[in-house]
Amino acid sequence: MNGSTLRITNIKIENFKNVRSGEIDLSSGNRQQKASILGLYGQNGSGKTALIDVLTLLKDLLCGRRIQEKFADYICLNCDAARIAFQFEMQGGAVLYHIWYQFRLEKAMYEAEPSLDFDSVDGLEMEEQPQSRRVEIRDEILSYSVSDSNRKKRKEKLIDTCTESVFLPKKKFEDLVGEAASQPAKLAAVKEVTRQTSRSFIFSGEMLRIFRDHCRVPEYLEIIRRLQFFGQREFFVLNTVNSGLISMNTLLPISFKYTSGGRDTVGSILIKLNEPSPVPESLYPAVCNMIDSMNLVLTKMIPGLTIKVADLGVHLTKENRKEHNIQLLSVRNGEELPFRYESEGIKKIVSVLQLLICVYNYPSVTVAIDELDAGIFEYLLGELLKIIAEKGKGQLIFTSHNLRPLETVNIGSIAFTTTNPDHRYVRMAGIGTNNNPRMVYYRNIILGTGGDQFYDDTDSFAIDLAFRKAGEAFAE
Repeated sequence: MNGSTLRITNIKIENFKNVRSGEIDLSSGNRQQKASILGLYGQNGSGKTALIDVLTLLKDLLCGRRIQEKFADYICLNCDAARIAFQFEMQGGAVLYHIWYQFRLEKAMYEAEPSLDFDSVDGLEMEEQPQSRRVEIRDEILSYSVSDSNRKKRKEKLIDTCTESVFLPKKKFEDLVGEAASQPAKLAAVKEVTRQTSRSFIFSGEMLRIFRDHCRVPEYLEIIRRLQFFGQREFFVLNTVNSGLISMNTLLPISFKYTSGGRDTVGSILIKLNEPSPVPESLYPAVCNMIDSMNLVLTKMIPGLTIKVADLGVHLTKENRKEHNIQLLSVRNGEELPFRYESEGIKKIVSVLQLLICVYNYPSVTVAIDELDAGIFEYLLGELLKIIAEKGKGQLIFTSHNLRPLETVNIGSIAFTTTNPDHRYVRMAGIGTNNNPRMVYYRNIILGTGGDQFYDDTDSFAIDLAFRKAGEAFAE
């Protein structure tokens, strides 16, 4: 499976944030396009960011990382759990795999460790702590099907943890863990530890080592390891935290996947804007090369603009490691100035540009960006998305409020949120080649045509009156 292309093709969400039920098919329906583009549009608070949040969950689970406690609050009120399901398509030569991964997100309360109170009357007492919360990953199921010129295997479960035992089916269990099957207590302990530490059981470091050392069927191991590799090195999620850092004008977050000399450098870096930013010596060449590659595109997008890394010297850390102090500079027509003085839109473009370059060039790279349009001129946004859709190779998932892309990309690459939490995501049907999707969307909002309602009606007169009453109340 080396060199295979992996993409997300479908997402199902239940009882997560303001989505009681929603499903999105990420395939564009245009087989002539190598790239896979999905833009999600809709009213504020209608489920766009929920999609980015479940993709964040997916990345953390595939990487074996602990899920943040905040996700416990994302489970719908009065619901025991949220359920998330993903489908992937993995193509390697003539072999096509369909892979399904689903799990249940459950809120759990637990007693925090008691602390010692030295100020008590008796000198030493145990202070009771309030209950804390965490999120647990339960009922993970990994399934797959495969077809090539020699065989066609229907969908079957590879790992099903919805059982009191470690996992089923029994034959797959024996094939995956081999000799370790004789130690069910150890495997059960791993399952319990990953549950209590808010991690995936299937993609935990503990189980991956067991699979690697004992799996008897290479195909099974490769499916699991391919998903892990995708999560670690080919899948990037940028949420509104990135935009917030840019708006504060203190940090510039840059996520990157840079290939040089046959080696991949993958990661993210926060570059300080108000003072020199330390960069490890091992990463410094990659940062410089990455900026150079970004300049090739940036100067065509913003004529006359490039960015430059100013090396202000090397220092040693407490751990005796070398770091370069750098500052980003803007260069316009030979004139240099600190990059912090650039507009928020240019900072946003630079922050995401390296990943857009990856989406354009690498078939197996998937990038998800919340509010891609924030600060970017709408005409430029439309042109960028059109170029990636027509000439790119990877997968781009984004949310946006700017409707310009509706006029530049295939309508099959656009989905919309509805006002119905039980049917949150839809595609717009019945749009001919002579129709303007942007105007059709506006017409649906204004007139309510079509079967799905895209906008909760607001009354401009009522809003006007509310403004007036609020002002009167403030004056009193």
